[in-house]
Amino acid sequence: MRTLTYAQAIREAHAQLLAEDPRVFLIGQGVRNPWYAGTSLQDLDKEFGRERIIDSPVSENATTGAAIGAAITGMRPIVFHPRMDFMLLAADPIINQAANWSYLFAGQVSVPVVIRAVINRGGEQGAQHSQAMHALFAHVPGLKVVMPSTPHDAKGLLIAAVRDGNPVLYIDDRWLYELDGEVPDMLYEVPIGAGVLRRTGKDVTVVATSYMADEATKAVETLTERGIDVELIDLRSVKPWDRNLVYSSVGKTGRLVIADAAWMSGGIAAEIAASVVGEIFHALKAPIARVCLPDAPAPTAAVLERAYYVGAEDIVASVEKVLA
Repeated sequence: MRTLTYAQAIREAHAQLLAEDPRVFLIGQGVRNPWYAGTSLQDLDKEFGRERIIDSPVSENATTGAAIGAAITGMRPIVFHPRMDFMLLAADPIINQAANWSYLFAGQVSVPVVIRAVINRGGEQGAQHSQAMHALFAHVPGLKVVMPSTPHDAKGLLIAAVRDGNPVLYIDDRWLYELDGEVPDMLYEVPIGAGVLRRTGKDVTVVATSYMADEATKAVETLTERGIDVELIDLRSVKPWDRNLVYSSVGKTGRLVIADAAWMSGGIAAEIAASVVGEIFHALKAPIARVCLPDAPAPTAAVLERAYYVGAEDIVASVEKVLA
């Protein structure tokens, strides 16, 4: 077992998929540019050629539409959007076409496209370059949405997404790119829709997504020192999400804190909270807490960013409040 960074694990998944399956190709803005992709796509064009690593013009709608068309004809495209914010220009082909095509044709045609969107937080990028909009796409029937938080899952979920046969949004967070961890060298899949129990505990359940799963791990260390026994779930997939794992844990602890670094209103945390209340309200010993971004656009000034973004200390405070 080797140690790779999160970005290196994504790069290796791309390379092995391209080598294994001639139907796989990559298209998007900046696929050959480290400024856009970091090391996550480094030198793939040199290894596989520019006919399969296609650096597209600045037209998110046309690029995504072309990939969806290729998927319908039997290819396995991966579309790269270096900033999730601008993927909104491709909302029409994603939501109106990719999500609905199989349903409209009674399952006779599938759309095996992976749409990779990168969340770029911080760095004084401002409101139009820092948005996490996974809940918007998770709202749409016909789309699957995954958000890996470790190098192991970053590789395994991308492989699973390409092999799935349905449209999958693969959302990675640039704040995780330098995180390292053990990654098998072979092709392997992490099941879409399966969360993972990172730590067992009896006092409170913490459910986290994406980079907040890493922040939750740091929070657990602090809480353990204070005598609080946390059960930590890394959701990994937000559509579908692992209801059985969450319900089982909350049924045991009776308390729930959900950490999702997106806006508070109408988000994944709200969906999980509503589902828990609707299904296992009798198990709750305290109100559910959500650790989310405030309902405001991301600021540009660094001092305001420090106040705006949530992290381990916010999870610690919420857990202690729930236990109080």
